[in-house]
Amino acid sequence: MSTTTTITAPPGPPGQPDISYVPNPEKWRARAESRIKAGGLPNKVPEGFPEQLSGNLVWEGSSVAASYNWTFVLSDGHLDEIDSAVKHFKSLNLPTGHVSVETFPLPTLHPELRRLSAELHKGHGFFVIRGLRPDEHTREENLIIYAGVSAHIAPQLGRQDHKHNGEPADVVLGHIKDLSSTQNGSIGSPAYTTDKQVFHTDSGDIVSLFALETAAAGGASKLASTWRVYNEIAKTRPDLIHTLSGTWDQEVFEKADKQWTERPLLFHFPATDSTPERVTLQYGRRYFVGYGALPRSPNVPAITEAQAEALDTLHFLGEKFCVNTNFQKGDIQYINNLAIFHARDGYTDTAEQK
Repeated sequence: MSTTTTITAPPGPPGQPDISYVPNPEKWRARAESRIKAGGLPNKVPEGFPEQLSGNLVWEGSSVAASYNWTFVLSDGHLDEIDSAVKHFKSLNLPTGHVSVETFPLPTLHPELRRLSAELHKGHGFFVIRGLRPDEHTREENLIIYAGVSAHIAPQLGRQDHKHNGEPADVVLGHIKDLSSTQNGSIGSPAYTTDKQVFHTDSGDIVSLFALETAAAGGASKLASTWRVYNEIAKTRPDLIHTLSGTWDQEVFEKADKQWTERPLLFHFPATDSTPERVTLQYGRRYFVGYGALPRSPNVPAITEAQAEALDTLHFLGEKFCVNTNFQKGDIQYINNLAIFHARDGYTDTAEQK
């Protein structure tokens, strides 16, 4: 028996454009046509922004595999070393929050993981570690392995939540799975359904995902180069660079002094003595159009037609230039969240494979 989920959100605030969480290509093309026909759009990128970006972080899914092998396959020796590190950490009788390079030693694997870490920042911005065997370990041991291997790549852990079981806590690991059968009607993010997740970024510098299991069908992980998408927009629709780097009213779904914050989605960082010029993207579509139990509140200003077009443009160019990393059970995927944005196809679970 398979399970599928489709959760929609009610209409947004008064004046909100005709846009939903799932992008519609016909509406996107019609909106673009209408805005171009109306005229008056800027024909150059904002002052200071690059006309084009170059480097390893500019790539296309159709050709990146020809020059870059993003999969690092663990050897039997590496797996033995990881097993020894698990035993060592457990012998210390420390809470799992104390997993680190020192408490999870990987003498021969460490240099390889440091090389891969450099690939995130100076190379193509993503890679996959393959070969872990989650079925041979307990859930706790898999957590230790995930945190331990990751510590050698990026040792500082970002907080993903500030509470656990209703109590204050610094949560640094989250579980992504379909919860629609147990929390139907209260889900405000597609991450916890079998729905498609459209292109977006997460919070933090480096984002990783450990596949304890794959879906029975679907669920492909798609990555796109922010810089490649930027180059395309800058060349063909520079007015949208103005839109993306302008002020957006991003909804804050949790209790806050104000229900939304004002900030750009696209940021420009000029070159320094130690770093090259960079452009970064930071956004989630649902914060502007709503999803499920978290529709865009009528108290938050509606987005503009230009912003609606910009959101769709990011998604459809992400689709055009993306790569599918062919996630397998036991894979850990790492991405530079400041240079890559990502999506997930909808998927089907079965009782035997979730």
